[in-house]
Amino acid sequence: MNIVLIEPYFTGSHKNWAVGLQKHSSHTIELLTLPGSFWKWRMHGGAVTLARMFMESGLSPDLILATDMLDVSTFLSLTRTKTAKIPNCIYFHENQLSYPWSPTDRDVQTKRDIHYGFINYISALSSDIVLFNSHYHMDSFLNEIPVMLKSFPDHNELDSIHKIKDKSKVLYLGLDLNRFDKYKTKQKNSIPIILWNHRWEYDKNPEDFFHVLEVLANKNLDFKIVILGENFKEKPEIFLKSKKKFTEQIIHFGYAKSFTEYAKWLWKADILPVTSHHDFFGSSIMEAIYCGVFPILPKRLSYPELIPEKSHGEILYNNSDKLVEKIESIMSNKPIIERKELQKISSKYDWRNIIKLYDDIFEGIVR
Repeated sequence: MNIVLIEPYFTGSHKNWAVGLQKHSSHTIELLTLPGSFWKWRMHGGAVTLARMFMESGLSPDLILATDMLDVSTFLSLTRTKTAKIPNCIYFHENQLSYPWSPTDRDVQTKRDIHYGFINYISALSSDIVLFNSHYHMDSFLNEIPVMLKSFPDHNELDSIHKIKDKSKVLYLGLDLNRFDKYKTKQKNSIPIILWNHRWEYDKNPEDFFHVLEVLANKNLDFKIVILGENFKEKPEIFLKSKKKFTEQIIHFGYAKSFTEYAKWLWKADILPVTSHHDFFGSSIMEAIYCGVFPILPKRLSYPELIPEKSHGEILYNNSDKLVEKIESIMSNKPIIERKELQKISSKYDWRNIIKLYDDIFEGIVR
């Protein structure tokens, strides 16, 4: 089967997913992409450019697979002479309806942010099948649609929500985890290393993360800190403030220059305290878990469904006091969950284990 995967924002986790899917699928997958920058313009204009590219490509796929950054309705209308009878589906890495926007964003201040959510809504409505990377993501999106539609003056089309719901499925993110294997190390740290490996953005809640580290430091607990993750021109001030505050503890600060460097730091780290306000899946968390880093996750978002129920007591927490308690416990005692057991949590999302589910769903859409 021939599939065209259309990705307007080809970078980061979007790129990793697309390349991993192309590599592991039993089907032939052609990538049609644009560089991962100017995300708002990609959502507005990317469909026009990608429609032109598709029409010029000579491709004749059995299935069109788009991601949430594409305005599917515009793409299909501009390519209808070729795509009218080709089934299509959309994969939601994130969505702009239930994504927590920064209050400093210009579009929030001018009340224009709803338009990006509308693009996601109309794209879902235009697709034959709608795929989400977690149940939490699917539910949060479907719950936000009526809120958006009711904000319009008339013809709210609330029945369209049921149409989207009826064709929605959960298909967890596929991850290329075996690439970490050759960097594995068995060294045990005399001083525990606390890890941050997420984007440097407000929705990952770095304020609470560094506050917890300050509490630990005030208790005279000995630890080291590794700060990884993609950072941008504009980033929360707390990172630079904390770099000065934790000079003695920080052993790495900044984006890893290569995958090799990133993988080695993950294998070295011991504890991953997560404080995020937002996560539709949690790929960086699963990468760290695969490398044996002990996760301590808030009991919210997608985390409870990704962690086996039998491990909820050890891994999930309800408030910052419990987070501090769990970190202290891990520092002073051997974690209840061994590294091999931790790896099993994330291994289920490895492409080697999940690709058949993807291929079966794609085949079912075409049938």
